[in-house]
Amino acid sequence: MEVTSAADVAGLLGRTGYLCDDELATVTYLALAMQRPLLLEGEPGTGKTALAEGLAEALDLPLVRLQCYEGIDATQALYDWDFPRQILHLRALEASGGAGIEEAEKSLYDERFLLARPVLAALQQSPAVLLVDEVDRADDEFEAFLLEVLSTWQVSIPELGTVKAATPPVVVLTSNRTRELHDALKRRCLYHWIEHPGLDRELQIVRTRAPEVSEALGRQVVGVVQDLRTRDLTKPPGVAETLDWARALHHLGTAELDLESAATTLGALVKYREDSDRVKQALDQLLRT
Repeated sequence: MEVTSAADVAGLLGRTGYLCDDELATVTYLALAMQRPLLLEGEPGTGKTALAEGLAEALDLPLVRLQCYEGIDATQALYDWDFPRQILHLRALEASGGAGIEEAEKSLYDERFLLARPVLAALQQSPAVLLVDEVDRADDEFEAFLLEVLSTWQVSIPELGTVKAATPPVVVLTSNRTRELHDALKRRCLYHWIEHPGLDRELQIVRTRAPEVSEALGRQVVGVVQDLRTRDLTKPPGVAETLDWARALHHLGTAELDLESAATTLGALVKYREDSDRVKQALDQLLRT
């Protein structure tokens, strides 16, 4: 299906179970139409990664994920050579008494020995969706490398030449804002801050993603989660935790949220001991509101 509007984007994502508001649908449509990377920032659990996954499913494109971490460099993102296979290849040549030294060296850097990492794989497979997840965990040098690739849609492999995407991949970068990204990278992208959904949209998400959960239980769960996000927690629950909690309660046969069922299933909702203690103390009040 050709995507010609923000409504098309919202509709396609909705069919995958990803429900977005008008602002997010609009900036996603513009990123597709303008072939610009989309930078999503927001609290963990607000659906940044899920948007890229939903886009890949909605557009029927392969999803290539690059998980960033402290110390990642261009090698982990671009390519490497399959050293064990190269050694086996050399031994096979020696055993057969085949090619000379120069020819053997040249054959070591054949494309069959190339291990494509996510960025190169996305360029080779494009059209594809490239998810650069938690880019804020990488360092300045890696940002500069990403900026170069996102500007040219090509990479140079000295032994093989230049690989250029015939069609630029759909690029989604996510950040939990553990540090500020550089202006140069932000200028290259379209930007959107994803908020936690409001009560009505989160309830709709639960209905869509966890249809087995009863309407009454889903409404109670979402109401409690919405309240918890206003409190001083180390990590407020995201949508993923809302869904986990609702499903956990459903698996236990809970028809209506009560103090006992809520307390015994908090491990699906909050992931810090301090948060668990605070929520337990507040449960009685939360369930009466």
